[in-house]
Amino acid sequence: MKEMNIYTKTGDKGTTSLVGGARVSKDNPKVNAYGNVDELISHIALLRADAFGAPFHENLRRIQANLMLVAAHLAADDHGAKKLKPFDPAETEFLEKQIDIMVGELPEQTAFILPERPRVAAECHIARTICRRAERSCISLMTEPRIEISVKYINRLSDYLFVYARYLAMINGVADDFWQQ
Repeated sequence: MKEMNIYTKTGDKGTTSLVGGARVSKDNPKVNAYGNVDELISHIALLRADAFGAPFHENLRRIQANLMLVAAHLAADDHGAKKLKPFDPAETEFLEKQIDIMVGELPEQTAFILPERPRVAAECHIARTICRRAERSCISLMTEPRIEISVKYINRLSDYLFVYARYLAMINGVADDFWQQ
């Protein structure tokens, strides 16, 4: 099997290929959107490493795999999109069910929360804010129905990450730090 070169030199002049072959500028909204999702996938890797063994830890790999598919859809031109597996809306429902389970164990939230310790909860909050940025960068691409399904998943994922951060703090004996004006 021939090893793939990591460098192709095809992007040296500021362009890249979408899934399907179309070349676009590296500052194209699609490239920005899938780049933000890629950053989120990587940050969830850090969260996954530090949350290892915690309840709901196993969901993080599933989330990363779903985000890879979201990124593929964001990175696809019209031709490439036809070759991709559709994003399953049941994955958004899965997140909702997981959120409901965790919320059922959490104390009532009475105010905005200031992110804090433990470190794994803080990492989860960082992933949540990256997720929100990824969502914002996808909005201009929602003219494509397949992107709308992905944006819904990303939106729900930010909710999941918020709740999971609270949950991780709780199981580590750290109460919510409510922001009071």
